[in-house]
Amino acid sequence: MEKRSNKTRSLIVLNLSVVLFSFAGLFGKWIDLPSMSLTFYRVLFSASALGLFMLITKMPFRVSVRRDIGLLILGGILTTANWVSVFKAIQISTVGIGVITFSTFPLFVTFLEPLIFHTRLKTKNVIIAVIIIIGVLITVPELSMDNTIVRGILVGMISPVAYALLSIVNKGLRERLNGTQISFYEQLTAMVILAPFAMTAGAQPTVRDIGLLIIFGVVTTAIAHTVYISCLKDVSAQFAGVCTSMETVYSIIFSMIFLQEIPYFREVIGAAVITAAVIFAQVTEAKDS
Repeated sequence: MEKRSNKTRSLIVLNLSVVLFSFAGLFGKWIDLPSMSLTFYRVLFSASALGLFMLITKMPFRVSVRRDIGLLILGGILTTANWVSVFKAIQISTVGIGVITFSTFPLFVTFLEPLIFHTRLKTKNVIIAVIIIIGVLITVPELSMDNTIVRGILVGMISPVAYALLSIVNKGLRERLNGTQISFYEQLTAMVILAPFAMTAGAQPTVRDIGLLIIFGVVTTAIAHTVYISCLKDVSAQFAGVCTSMETVYSIIFSMIFLQEIPYFREVIGAAVITAAVIFAQVTEAKDS
């Protein structure tokens, strides 16, 4: 009975964490800063909150395996590329386009994971990857660099590649470190990388921006990621992936409510195709495992 209660609580909290993730795109529009500065302040407040949490809970900061230090730095570089790319795409085009392009990351995992871990490339995954690409292409109104949607997609496609590689890096790190430690060091690395760009960008956050950045960094980044990882004790990673894929849908809905960004019909259809493909992939994977 207690085990069932823990799982129910984890399912509720898991879905709440995905909702929190979905607000990230809104901050890219609300805060008038260059994408690199925006990401810097995000990881500054997030890493600070995670570091404070580790101090309070007496979680060890030491990384005992030397190879993990290199992987954490690589993870920080990939985190930087992921978030800078997606925010730039959102600023160029819309929140919907930013999250739709990000949601294509399973495509890259499909081909990169077998390449790195020497696992078998499944035909089912190739077919799903092709469907995801079709979903992205549906959102493209015309193949012209003058079109903001096309430019947003091209810039945004850096994000899923970086996130796919980050997922593979973290897969190895999770064997020895917990999620909070991984997030802290990767975001700390991202903060160091982005600091020179943020300091020389010229644009400084206003008092309003700082308030939003604190919420952005602490609530939708540090807390959301920590809570999400904690849910994996009672919920399978496959099911968590199903829930996470709903971030695309939530983000488009929130952008309609808070930003009055009405998605194009192509965006709606493209998002539906991508979401259906990702959910199908995760559900069938769960059945196979």
